[in-house]
Amino acid sequence: MPAMPSTATAAPVPRFDRDEMLGRLATEQFDVLVVGGGITGVGVALDAASRGLRTALVERGDFASGTSSKSSKLVHGGLRYLQQGEVRLVYEALRERQRLRKNAPHLVTVLPFMIPILGRPPKPGDATPAGADQTKSVVNRKIARALGSAMWMYDLTGGWRIGKLHRRLGKEKALAHMPSMPASRVLAAYLYYDAAVDDARLVLTVARTAAAHGAAVANGCTVVDVTHAADGAVNGVTAEADGRRFDIRASVVVNAAGVWSDKVRGLDEGADPDTIRPAKGVHVTVPWAKVRNDIAVVIPVPKDKRSLFVVPWGPNGDGTFRHSYVGTTDTDYAGPLDDPQCTADDITYVLRALNASIDPAVSGGFTEADVTGVWAGLRPLVKRAESGRTADLSRRHSITRNPHGVITVTGGKLTTYREMAEDTVDEVLTALGRKARCRTRRLRLLGATSDRPVSDPDLMARHGSLALEVVRLADGDPTLLEPLVPGLSYLRVEAVYAARHEMVRSLDDLLTRRTRARLLDRDATLAAAPAAARLVAPILGWDDAEIDRQVAAFTALCADEAAAGLVPEAEYIASVSPPGAPGGTPS
Repeated sequence: MPAMPSTATAAPVPRFDRDEMLGRLATEQFDVLVVGGGITGVGVALDAASRGLRTALVERGDFASGTSSKSSKLVHGGLRYLQQGEVRLVYEALRERQRLRKNAPHLVTVLPFMIPILGRPPKPGDATPAGADQTKSVVNRKIARALGSAMWMYDLTGGWRIGKLHRRLGKEKALAHMPSMPASRVLAAYLYYDAAVDDARLVLTVARTAAAHGAAVANGCTVVDVTHAADGAVNGVTAEADGRRFDIRASVVVNAAGVWSDKVRGLDEGADPDTIRPAKGVHVTVPWAKVRNDIAVVIPVPKDKRSLFVVPWGPNGDGTFRHSYVGTTDTDYAGPLDDPQCTADDITYVLRALNASIDPAVSGGFTEADVTGVWAGLRPLVKRAESGRTADLSRRHSITRNPHGVITVTGGKLTTYREMAEDTVDEVLTALGRKARCRTRRLRLLGATSDRPVSDPDLMARHGSLALEVVRLADGDPTLLEPLVPGLSYLRVEAVYAARHEMVRSLDDLLTRRTRARLLDRDATLAAAPAAARLVAPILGWDDAEIDRQVAAFTALCADEAAAGLVPEAEYIASVSPPGAPGGTPS
């Protein structure tokens, strides 16, 4: 249970009220309207609003409900991009990493990364002198020197900004960071530094910061048409929210819809421009106790050119963690854009890589039964005529303006969202014939102060100085300081806060993005879903029928996710539902 708040006074935070925002969208005239509430869209909204532009943003689903809540949750330069010759991209990403650390220190934390140098077990028939190490190295001196050179280049490109340089580790120190690795195969390792972030919390915080600078921001608001003036120039959109259609008037429209950006362009241009090549990235969550990595570890994928991250998640405060997640894959995707699933083949691919880098005698090995959560996201990569594997496509962003004046921003990566937004708003100002200096390079996000009003590190990591607002909602009701989901660090009071101040519209918003409970432990989260729904129902105006509908909808999402991994729906629901709950066994 977290310590109660200090006597510090919380600074007033501007309202983030959806009904109020929808009223503004329908009645005000805006300089710029942003379509898309992922990290790119909210970044554009914040940049524009902070420069004094009358700014609006609409999101069809929930903030970060697409790619921006399904990333690797890293703020990094991307060591592998150096191997692809993308030196400028790495330099810019590492510069943005440093800016984000300063502007959102409560959300972004330094994370050490280790690249183990592994040998291979001897093949049958290999001659090995008696008493010699049974491992044969697969990393010769030339490759080892190349890896060391890459480490120096990463530091010189901007890795040094974090305040630490890479170093080489001996076998024993490498094993201390991940004891589940096969000791007989570990030769050495390299240690370098990057950072981690809760991607969905970052998106929400940027959106709320944009609103604090005057932007009208709303989720659950779908663009159904793009409107034009008599001369053909875009002058806004027609939107639909809560069964009502209305026009939003704006001088410039920015299309920041990610993998859906071609669909937005189609509304304006009358045809699908077919410019986006979606790439699917999958992550798998497993119990930390079987991995025991105290830092992020880069592991190779057998018989593939890729590597995966194994990242500890959910610190306990004593050097241990609750979970680790493994990812990401990078494959072409041609299915529905709205809800890409992690398939049985995806899980097999990830677990095969993990099992190849651990000692089954230590960890017991990993099977599908060890998976506690999964997520699959789509990267909006820009098509190139010469495109090969999606893993080889550039992560640089692209900004275009069509003849009607719609500005589309695509590509890029989470780390460089602020720079993408700055470039996009520069284009907006050109279209408006105005000038205004960018202010986001040093603009601190909500919650980013040096105050520590509560002692709970988990609350501080999610809310920063706004944690004081959160825990004060528990005054007079200590049960709100109990866990929302047993075994996870989220508190019931955080659900109450999210319902009141973070524009929650559904149980999935609450359990997948305001908290990350579903990603960490899907089964435990589903079991706790009815109680969570009843907790926020009075705030959101849900009656008993709506509570049942919300629980059923969330159950269906979890069941679809399980079924994609080949767990039968009925069997899954029965296995996790408490007695008497919808879909559960009779009480």
